[in-house]
Amino acid sequence: MRLATMQVDRILQRGTLRGLRIAPVVLSHDASFFSARPYNKPRYILLSSISTDVSSHQSMEKHSQETEATTATEAYCKETCDAKTPGRISDYLLPHILNLYGSRAGPQDFEIYTEATFEDPLMLARGVKQIKSAFYSLGKVFGESRIVAYSIKEHETSPGKTEVKKVQILIDNKQYYKFLGKDIDVISLIKLYTENGKVVRHEDLWDKKALRNKETTKSPLFGSLIEATKRASMFATHALMRFGKDSSM
Repeated sequence: MRLATMQVDRILQRGTLRGLRIAPVVLSHDASFFSARPYNKPRYILLSSISTDVSSHQSMEKHSQETEATTATEAYCKETCDAKTPGRISDYLLPHILNLYGSRAGPQDFEIYTEATFEDPLMLARGVKQIKSAFYSLGKVFGESRIVAYSIKEHETSPGKTEVKKVQILIDNKQYYKFLGKDIDVISLIKLYTENGKVVRHEDLWDKKALRNKETTKSPLFGSLIEATKRASMFATHALMRFGKDSSM
């Protein structure tokens, strides 16, 4: 009995079953088997059963932690995916706008326009062909051109159920140009007015200042003169760019 008690004490000192209370056992003289005879309590605990129970408890606890982590990850992914608003018109238009200002526009990039107008402080283009000439000319005038930074706001201007869905898109941006070896940075606000996903008016406000024309100036005569100057500039550019032919790129 003393020998068995000493062996149990050694196991407890190693920390394998620390904190568990084990009843002392008596070994029989028969070497063919061992029998456990508790002194005071009618119940006894087999060491192998205790070890199995501890391992099972640890395995269940680990599985529970992994399940909680997986659930948390799935919840985060769902929240992140739901946060992205699908179907925004600006998501479709933006790559084409970047191509236009990056001097790498192709015929497909002008499919975003219907019978549209484009206006900036220098030009007033009417129709897709004139808009093509305006943007095709960037690669001829500037060594480099591109939008280097931007932020987008989009809101519907025709709330409710209507046949024509009107959306205004505001692109707050910074443009970069290289002209005769000189770097030029332009702060701009691009306004896109769309109907059923197509651009009907494109405005480029340099330094975020309102465009001057006969609708925005106090003097209609002065505004008409400004528009005439912009139209003349557009006609000259249109002629130089062979009237918006795609082969000019």
